[in-house]
Amino acid sequence: MTELLEQAFSQASRLPSEQQNAVAALLLKEMESEQRWTESFARSQEALSKLSDEALMEFARGEARPLNELIEVENN
Repeated sequence: MTELLEQAFSQASRLPSEQQNAVAALLLKEMESEQRWTESFARSQEALSKLSDEALMEFARGEARPLNELIEVENN
């Protein structure tokens, strides 16, 4: 365990039980969210690769535009 995590647990251990449970719930929720993101990202590699290939081809054909131009068009 890292020093920072030990410090966080040490400080959390001094909180009332209700607050400790709230901190624990937040930590568990964050870790579950991170796991879902990792799994989702791993499953999407093929699609992301295809999108990047398409973007590179558009750039090579001179069809790509700077993002700030696209944002300005959408905002007007």
